[in-house]
Formats: sequence, structure tokens, C-alpha cells
Amino acid sequence: MTLHPVILSGGSGTRLWPLSRAAYPKQLLALVGQRTMLQATVERAAALPQSQPPLLICNQEHRFLIREQCLALGQMPAAIYLEPAGRNTAPAIALAALHLAEGDPDALMLVLPADHVIDDQAAFASAVHTATQAAQAGYLVTFGIQPQGPETGYGYICGGAALSEVPAAYQVARFVEKPDRATAETYLAAGGYTWNSGMFLFSAARYLEELALHRPDIHAAATAAWRGRAVDLDFCRPASAEFLACPAESIDYAVMQATTRAAVVPAQFGWSDVGSWDSLWQIANKDADGNAVLGDSFVSQTRNSYIRSSSRLLAVIGLDDVVVVETADAVLVMHRDKSQEIKSVIQHFEQHRRTEHIEHLRVYRPWGWYEGIDAGERFQVKRIMVKPGEKLSLQMHHHRAEHWVVVSGTAKVTVDGEEIVLGENQSTYIPLGHVHRLENPGKIDLHIIEVQSGAYFGEDDIIRLEDTYGRTPRA
Repeated sequence: MTLHPVILSGGSGTRLWPLSRAAYPKQLLALVGQRTMLQATVERAAALPQSQPPLLICNQEHRFLIREQCLALGQMPAAIYLEPAGRNTAPAIALAALHLAEGDPDALMLVLPADHVIDDQAAFASAVHTATQAAQAGYLVTFGIQPQGPETGYGYICGGAALSEVPAAYQVARFVEKPDRATAETYLAAGGYTWNSGMFLFSAARYLEELALHRPDIHAAATAAWRGRAVDLDFCRPASAEFLACPAESIDYAVMQATTRAAVVPAQFGWSDVGSWDSLWQIANKDADGNAVLGDSFVSQTRNSYIRSSSRLLAVIGLDDVVVVETADAVLVMHRDKSQEIKSVIQHFEQHRRTEHIEHLRVYRPWGWYEGIDAGERFQVKRIMVKPGEKLSLQMHHHRAEHWVVVSGTAKVTVDGEEIVLGENQSTYIPLGHVHRLENPGKIDLHIIEVQSGAYFGEDDIIRLEDTYGRTPRA
């Protein structure tokens, strides 16, 4: 029986700010090892016996980054569904189930969040094999992680009787919410409780059947969105209005807590959802003082801390049990046990209309990236990288002119229909209101410095007239 991995990559990962941000969330970062968390998940799924190319569900704003990371592995997804906005996991999984059921209603779906860490591939494969047997017997299976302590950050699953068809799997007696510490300790003492991992395995038809039974509103809205889908390059876009009308609900509430066919496979394969800086410290490699130190950092008289520098020298002296994370535009310093308080920082940014929780200084685009270097009254300076063979949209601006200086590579510049080719140290000027395009016809990355002058520099002053990547006329 073939297995179809369904990878959910719609999260924003704000609990790992300032490294993770809405435009570049934690699943797209290499937080553990050389691969990004998404890439590690794709590789983990591909290594399972009879695994098919994955189906991804993601935020439309991340589509090119996700596609590029998959292609870097040589793993072309079977489909990439783009959510116009997040509606939690029940509708997202419904899109995948509808896609798979069209070809085979009995297709087995292995639902995996893109931002989890699993250390033991063999143990993971064994748990998936057990879950496959239970799913073939008609159960909706979740994976329960054997608790390593009285964790209060996870929901718990209370296991019931062993399944007669698959003795290594158990009926779910009940799901319980995140407990306080005292309650978590009683769960560990009682036995039979596991952490709710948020990973699932079932057939497409069974999931849709249970969703229609328990949440017909979600089933109807997701089905309407799927039927109205459109194909855009390598992406599938559900009908926007129909999907946005779908109630936002998790699979746990919509299906798993309501069905009588829920089963759990207890497992222990080195799992973490990396849901906080403290959890990242727990799984990181540490020195003799219990410190996880990454980047250009000097650490002295400090213990049991997570220290990470991204862009400059970071010195930490005489602090224990802290998290210190530096990026080009923000620094976080906090006690490790305050990891859940990051939400107050994000709320502050939202209330004061700041953007540090949304984007880094370096902003990724399908053609490459740009980053701010300097800004002042009536000017702004950016560094721009364009990948070989890629091009920016044909565009114009109402409020700014631009000067381009080629630092390295070759630039093909079109202004009002006339083309010129620029090499290293050459430059050109784009007057305000003129239609222009920048592209890289060469075989190496193109780097330019852009100096903007004018009254307004917002990205919404980009009027796209033509775009290779199917983006809207405005940024």
C-alpha cells in the first residue's frame, strides 16, 4: 500500500521571533542541522517505504520559497495547495484528502507538520508501519509521544484498549488540553498518557466521511473551494471566497475528538515540535556548561543558555538560563522559562504598526532577494540579488526614481522598451514614471546597489504591468 505524505506548512512560527517571522517562518529555517525544517520533513517522508511525492499545503506568501527548497532536494511535490488565509488544520487536510480521493479514495495520508524534529528515522518508520495497519482497518490514527516529563506545553492523549486488529495501537479514550504541572504529573504517574504530536495517518475517504459527519460546514466549504480551484504555475489555488468562508478549526476539535474510530500509536522517536526557544535549547548540542552557542559569540560565566548570533559579534557574560538571539534588526534577551511570553512582543508590534515580526531586513522574492542598507529623508538604498535566468516584473513607480549600480554579474535592463546590458561597475538611471525591468541573463548571481530618490518608497508603489510569477499588479 502506497503512502502519500501531506505536509502542512502554513504556520507563522512567531514563538521563535526574532529568527522566525511571518514572511520567513521557522519551517523555512535551518534551526537544527544543515537542512531547513521543511526539507528535513520532506526527506523523512521520502525515506519511508512506498512513499509517494509529498502534497504540501502552505500560505500563498511562502509558495516560491517552499517550491525552491523542495527542488533543492530534488523532490518535486505532487501538488502545492495555496491557502489564501489560514483556516487551521481541518480545512487544510480536507483539501489534501479531496485531491487524493479523486484518484484513489483509499489513498493513505500521512499528515506531518513541516516544523517538527524527529531524530530516530527507524523508530519513526516503525510507528508509521503500525499506524498504516490501523488506518487500513478503518481507524483515524494519531501518534502519541511517550512523555519525557510533566510537560505543560502539549496536549495529552489517554490511551484505551488495544486494537484487536493491531495490538500495538490503542483506542483513544480521550484527548485532554494542555495541563498545569500538577495535572501533568498525575498523567505520568497514572501511565497510559502520551503527548499529542499533531501527526496523523488515515485514508482520504475515511477522513472526508468523518468530517462530513461531524463538521458538515467545514466539509461543504472545503469541497466548494477545492472544486473551484485554479492551477497557477506549479500551484493549486482553492477558490478564495469559498475557502475564506470555511470555519477555522483544528483536526483535533473537528474530527479526532468527535469520531469513535480514533486510535493512537505510542512512539518514541526523538520528537520535538520546536515550539519555543526553550524547546530548541533542549534538543540543541551543548557545551560543558549546558550552553547552545551558534554564530559569532563570546560566552563567559554563563550556563544552560541558548546563544545565537546571525550578523555580528555577540558577547554574553554572567547570565544563566537565558535566551539571547541576535538578528540584523532585532535582539531578544529573556529568561528561558519565559519562552511563551514572546506573544506579548508580537502583540506590541501589531498594536504599534511595526513590521519586525513580519519581515527580516532581507526580503525574499521568487527572483532572489533585496535588503535595506540605508534610508533617510527622500532616499533609500537597497542591495538586490537576482538569480541566474530570473527577472523582476515589468513595472513603474509613481513616487520614486532609481539608480542601479552593478556590483557583480550581468544585468539586462529594459526602460520604456529599450534594452541595455550592464557589467560590473556600470550603472543606469530609471526616471520616475518610466516602465522598466531588471533581469539576469548570466550564469552567476547578479548583485546591484539600488539608490531610490523621491517622496515615498513603500512596496505598494510597485505597479506591475507584466510578471513571470503570476503576482498581482501591486506588491
